[in-house]
Amino acid sequence: MVRLYRNRKIKKMKTTTKFFMGIDVSKPFFDVALLIVEAHGKQPLRTGRFDNSVNGLKAFDKWLKTNRVPFDESTLLVIENTGIYHRPLWGYCSKKGLPIHIGNAAHLKWSFGLARGKNDKVDAERLCNYAHRHADELKATPTLDPVLLLLKDLMASRSKLLSQVNAIKSYIKELRGINDSDVQRILEQAHRTAIEGLAKSIKALEAQIKKTVSDNMAIKATYDLLVTVPGIGHLTATYIVCCTNNFLNKVNGKQLACYAGVAPFEHSSGISVRGRTKVHKMANKELKKMLHLCALSAIQAYPEFRDYYERKKAEGKHAMVILNAIRNKIVLRAVSVVNNQKPYVNNYKKAA
Repeated sequence: MVRLYRNRKIKKMKTTTKFFMGIDVSKPFFDVALLIVEAHGKQPLRTGRFDNSVNGLKAFDKWLKTNRVPFDESTLLVIENTGIYHRPLWGYCSKKGLPIHIGNAAHLKWSFGLARGKNDKVDAERLCNYAHRHADELKATPTLDPVLLLLKDLMASRSKLLSQVNAIKSYIKELRGINDSDVQRILEQAHRTAIEGLAKSIKALEAQIKKTVSDNMAIKATYDLLVTVPGIGHLTATYIVCCTNNFLNKVNGKQLACYAGVAPFEHSSGISVRGRTKVHKMANKELKKMLHLCALSAIQAYPEFRDYYERKKAEGKHAMVILNAIRNKIVLRAVSVVNNQKPYVNNYKKAA
């Protein structure tokens, strides 16, 4: 019996083809694994190795065109954050409009589960499978911004020079109680020139940082909002802009506090494990150090934080616990002023 269905449209599902890539990046080269999923069926993995250079990227571009990889939302590329070695590949993807997710190295490693053995090709295949499994929840990393990269490099260079100055001063101080005065005078004179040269370089870097922030309107707007938060100064505001890619990733206060290592977490299980609430050791130590100095400055200069510190101290709280709470407050307020696009308003002063 043949039935005729009138005025009814039968829609056919369109078969979409998805492309997932995992790339393991090292200094001399990078390994690529490509998985093509067509009509919900996986095709065999395709792999390749290319030099991490301009010529290597040209060969990689040709390889993608040979495999008919589209440069749109149907493709997802996952790499791990290597610091600086993934930058050429990130710049290539930004220029071509290829969606790329730059993941945290530790998070990606733990997601692989119990893995025995390691080589670059296997790591690329694991990243490729990770991209396929978590495609629905992975967010594409914003395009590479040369100004933000410049700021990151300037801040990193300043930190390295500052650590060298502190190392020299610590070394001289240790020798002061051992050497006689004549020897100590010679050593201090020898190191004084180095310290003065490093200090001059640090000042030049700080001037360049200020100029870079002022010349970019988007970064300057975020910077002006951040410095209104009590305790946050010039360098901390700039470093937060660098860590959040000028808040293009739409981070919330909890995420930034966790990244900085100031968010407390519970440690308990059943009836036997009753650990105290504490912060996690995996954090951006440089940002955490800056926030610590911000908290000390806020206690000294702002009655709101000074009264909070004294009140919690009177309740018997440990000083470091109170300081961490203040660091957390500063982070939450910093994210709030940027997300709301409004400068910080000191309601505590108004109420007083």
